[in-house]
Amino acid sequence: MASDAPPLVLDIDGTLTDDPGRLDPRAFDVLPSWDAPVVLATGKAFPYPVSLCHYLGLDKNVVAENGGVVLAAGEVTYTGDRDAAQAVADEFVARGGDLGWGSFDDTNYWRETEVAVDRSADETLLRAVAEEHEMEVIDTGYAYHVKTPGVEKGVGFERLCETLGMDAKEFVAVGDSVNDVSTFGVVGRSYAVANADEAARAAADEVLSESYMDGTLSVLRSLSE
Repeated sequence: MASDAPPLVLDIDGTLTDDPGRLDPRAFDVLPSWDAPVVLATGKAFPYPVSLCHYLGLDKNVVAENGGVVLAAGEVTYTGDRDAAQAVADEFVARGGDLGWGSFDDTNYWRETEVAVDRSADETLLRAVAEEHEMEVIDTGYAYHVKTPGVEKGVGFERLCETLGMDAKEFVAVGDSVNDVSTFGVVGRSYAVANADEAARAAADEVLSESYMDGTLSVLRSLSE
């Protein structure tokens, strides 16, 4: 790996995965040997990116739950309000909504700062309840996330950079969703994989011709040449 490789901030779903959502094993070929910090920034619950860093052998630098929880240099900070998000979820269910995850909700079981709702749910009702509670709903293409307004991946990433003593502009970002837009806005260079939604495509410096992990690998190869 080139010694002048830039630091990376990478989304997980749609970026390090394949179309069905499985982690692409090629991540294990390239990320452990990347000669610069690698940050995982995701909408997933906090334990998922922490575990992935562990198995990839990466330092545990993580932005999880769309910026609601940040881990950097062993320091954890929280900005999202899980109780407020849960109040929205509870009222949504009381008014006939369904979170959509079944009897064991592993999507939210370990989630600490927001609540995710399956995209089969009644979006209109969910957004109405969230507005009444002064909370926000974001559609990442994988789930509806009920979260605290102003909590975003990019904000969490900037906090992480402050903790590490790094400049966000040093980083290269790869993502695929509207929740990556705020990250794209603070890094030095941003790429949207070909499967990205319109918001991510519009915000990225470059839209790739390859999808999912193929797109991410194309960026990493170009950066390491």
